[in-house]
Amino acid sequence: MSRLSSGENPPPKTKAEQEAAKEMSTLLVGIISHRKTKVARLKKLAKIVRDQNLSKNMLGGIVGNVLEWYDFAVFGFFAPVIGFLFFPSDDPLTSLLGAFGAFAAAFLARPLGGIFFGYIGDQFGRKSALQLSVMLMAVPTFLIGLLPTYDQIGTLAPVLLILLRVVQGLSVGGELVGSIAFVAETAPANQRGYFGSWTFASCYGGMTLGALSAVALNSIIGAEAVADWGWRLPFLAGILIGIAGLWMRKELTETPVFEQMQAEGKLDENPVRDALQLVPGTIFHASTLVVLVGGGFYLIFVWWPTFLSRYIHPHMDHIMVINTLSMILLIGLIPIMGRLSDEWGRKSLLVTSAAGMALLSWPLLTMVAADGSLFSVIFAQLCFTVLMSAFLGPIPATLVEMFPPRLLYSSIGISYNVSLSIFGGLSPFLATWLFKNYQSVSAPGLYLTGLSILSLLAALGLSENSPGNKN
Repeated sequence: MSRLSSGENPPPKTKAEQEAAKEMSTLLVGIISHRKTKVARLKKLAKIVRDQNLSKNMLGGIVGNVLEWYDFAVFGFFAPVIGFLFFPSDDPLTSLLGAFGAFAAAFLARPLGGIFFGYIGDQFGRKSALQLSVMLMAVPTFLIGLLPTYDQIGTLAPVLLILLRVVQGLSVGGELVGSIAFVAETAPANQRGYFGSWTFASCYGGMTLGALSAVALNSIIGAEAVADWGWRLPFLAGILIGIAGLWMRKELTETPVFEQMQAEGKLDENPVRDALQLVPGTIFHASTLVVLVGGGFYLIFVWWPTFLSRYIHPHMDHIMVINTLSMILLIGLIPIMGRLSDEWGRKSLLVTSAAGMALLSWPLLTMVAADGSLFSVIFAQLCFTVLMSAFLGPIPATLVEMFPPRLLYSSIGISYNVSLSIFGGLSPFLATWLFKNYQSVSAPGLYLTGLSILSLLAALGLSENSPGNKN
């Protein structure tokens, strides 16, 4: 019987056996340590790649948005000059109505742009839609800078102007929506509010560039030269801006969400039709929610400063400067509000800001119209800026969280653009018409209050259990 079977202890290992076991143990520890180090390095490398893709996609989505919205919004800041040149009339208000009518034409085309680019974005990728939209904006902007005026070719001038604005509207109908979908799907879920808010901040950054170009041109060459030929320069720059935007968007990578849907064969064959059939209630809800996005912004930051400085207090040259500074502050506050929406929830910020706009819109507008002092203008614009930033910051992430990914681009494209076409593009025109007929800013003030109430009701209807809301 062996020693082991009889219960005796095995013989002690020889020194050579002990050294061999020790070497084997050291080798195994080394292999395990090497694997752990290799895994850690791979994880670190993967994180660097993800961060680089996020930075690259954020930059391409946001900077392209800045450039495209500069092209689109510069028209509004030169509306008085354009009205005089393309819609001449003995009544300056009638000319301004014509210019704001052309401004509105682009917004009326936005739903078609949302449908067109929504199909492209949901079928062929967010990246493809964004690359196409930036060039579709640059070309008509450049051509507006070349247009002959009414005095040169008569009625054909305003007709061509409106047609080019319609093409711009088709482009912008897909641009911001695509940027929202692209950035939000690329960003980490717990930071969607912050990263998504940059799409709005960049949009208003482009508008601010348009405002700065108007202020700078008037300061450098004077109002007479601007009316004669200087107004063309910001539009002619559109082609260079388009080339720069396209170059930046060539380096974009597709969003992980779209790539996963594509790999799993979950892309929708007809996203526009299915969005209208499957989520019509949510589309209506989203459209009502963003009423204040278009109507509020374009009344406060585009129509009101132009109208106030031209027709109510013509001596107040500082109004446009204050408005530009307010827009810069708005751009800085929007990402902060987006970050807060990640921490506090989207609904609380949206409800609070919309309620504030409903309560303060009429008193602030009437106060500035009656007083006209520097203090009243600054105070009113500061109040509007803070309230609008609190509303605008959470909106991109809120919209993304309202719809399924396979219908996302089309659903937001329809809901957002229908609302903006009605309440954004028509608001400056309607506010001017209201003032002309009632000879008081009370009517536009009550109109802005009504828009705020609509968005407030929609915000109250948001689900408490959606990803961006905290219980």
